[in-house]
Amino acid sequence: MVKKAFAGLLALSMLGAVSLAGCASNKDEEGSKASSAPAATAAASAQATTQPTAKAEKVTINFMHLWPAGSSKQQNVIVNKIIDDYTKANPNVTVKQEILENEQYKSKLKVLSASNQLPDVGMTWAAGFLEPYVKGNLFATLDDGLQGKLKDKFVAGTTEAYAIGGKTYAYPLELNITPVYYNKALFAKYGLKVPGTYDEFLEVVKTLVKNNVAPIALGNKDRWTGSLWYMYLANRIGGTEPLKKAVDRSASFEDPSLIRAAKEIQQLVDLNAFNKGFNGLSNDEGKSEFMNEKAAMYMMGTWELPNFTTNPDVPKAFKDNVGFFKFPTVSGGKSDVNSWVGGPGVGLFVAQNSKVKEEAKKFVEYFVEQWGKVSVTDAGVIPATKVDTSAVQLPAMYIDLLKELNNASSITLFADVQMKPSAAEAHLNMIQAIFGKAVTPEDFAKKHEEALTKAASE
Repeated sequence: MVKKAFAGLLALSMLGAVSLAGCASNKDEEGSKASSAPAATAAASAQATTQPTAKAEKVTINFMHLWPAGSSKQQNVIVNKIIDDYTKANPNVTVKQEILENEQYKSKLKVLSASNQLPDVGMTWAAGFLEPYVKGNLFATLDDGLQGKLKDKFVAGTTEAYAIGGKTYAYPLELNITPVYYNKALFAKYGLKVPGTYDEFLEVVKTLVKNNVAPIALGNKDRWTGSLWYMYLANRIGGTEPLKKAVDRSASFEDPSLIRAAKEIQQLVDLNAFNKGFNGLSNDEGKSEFMNEKAAMYMMGTWELPNFTTNPDVPKAFKDNVGFFKFPTVSGGKSDVNSWVGGPGVGLFVAQNSKVKEEAKKFVEYFVEQWGKVSVTDAGVIPATKVDTSAVQLPAMYIDLLKELNNASSITLFADVQMKPSAAEAHLNMIQAIFGKAVTPEDFAKKHEEALTKAASE
């Protein structure tokens, strides 16, 4: 389980290999279907790993992922192009897709795992999310690929997040950090400057509220979205250690800094910092408040960069108005402004009981390589495989965030990913409760402590 930053990422050069992630929540749902091949993406240059003979056996690979054509259009285009190239080079292979939005995907994965009927290839998150599937012998080991076709392809520190007991069970696709995006036009209209301290940030919030503008876009029905705000406050107040130690059980969650972070969340609620109805809105519904310029700020992982830089369906006037800033420092706090919340997003697994396991492994290896070649330019997402960013042209905000990644003093993995599933569920429930003022900060911490203690004994 990964509980702290990936130190190997911090030494990367802008002209060298860099990576970030995507596990964004998606809104549209599409059923199981055979892939098609949109022509919008650059052609993958590599050939498939095997060349079939006339007698090659027909193979169908079932692939479940969370990039619908609606809300993850550019990722979806790349997926279809990769599949099309692979099946053209391997005409005996058919790849069938099932595409679900984020929360539906997680729910279905859990249901399928109960009956050991996982898709041949699917997406998983790292660390605590991965662990029960590995313990249940549901994911195949993929170390053979790391010693073979994918040897030295990944940025240092990325595959370790998907390793349990020294064995690797998924290949990472992306890595993220989480900035606060803001609308430059709205800031200028009300004479606001990017806040460097949390006190300055609160003044920005108060000014926007006074002018009937929602300061922050948030859809907290999905809960992990609110967790990002809590994690940053916990980090800026207490540093990286309290949350890490609470999760690994070397200390208690009832640490004063973790309780104070919950108090700060409720202060933001009292200030009307978030859009109306935020606790009942999905992430996509909350995000629309920012995209429609009804809210001035939106905190989310860098998987949202395509919407703010390259997505042709988003108006240029809006994209030109989007900037970002680092979460401000807290007076007397123990963390600096270069400490980020983030970490690896989704990775690809192969089901242990897949009837086409070897072909599925070849397809996954091919997918990872081809994704790495085009995801930067076609989707605005830097992959976990090494990419020479000097060889591609990227928007300025993209380059700026890559520089921030290189300058990071630490990267703290998303809390719900760090924790074991039962504790993660308790954490997410408590996040919604603290935002809804249904629990006191002290009880918030106590419930976490109970859940983490229980999970440790499971």
